[in-house]
Amino acid sequence: MSAALAWTIVYSEPAKKSLAKMDVQLRSRLTEFLRERVAKLENPRSLGQALQGSKFGEYWRYRVGDYRIICEIQDKKLIVLVLRIGHRREIYR
Repeated sequence: MSAALAWTIVYSEPAKKSLAKMDVQLRSRLTEFLRERVAKLENPRSLGQALQGSKFGEYWRYRVGDYRIICEIQDKKLIVLVLRIGHRREIYR
């Protein structure tokens, strides 16, 4: 029995550009994480961590090794909007 995807993963243009610059292995690891782990959750917040501060308050982050995925979770539409993807030393700048 295959579970229907609860959440839709949508990539912003900056996130698409970041993914395009990455090597194939890393890109597939990150997209697979979103597709296989985050999208299938009843609540995607259970896996991620809320960002702190006034500027990032409504955003969530997911850790995949040394990489971070910054998302906005849109409950009404069941969408996880991927805003940025990058190495942990650069992503918060």
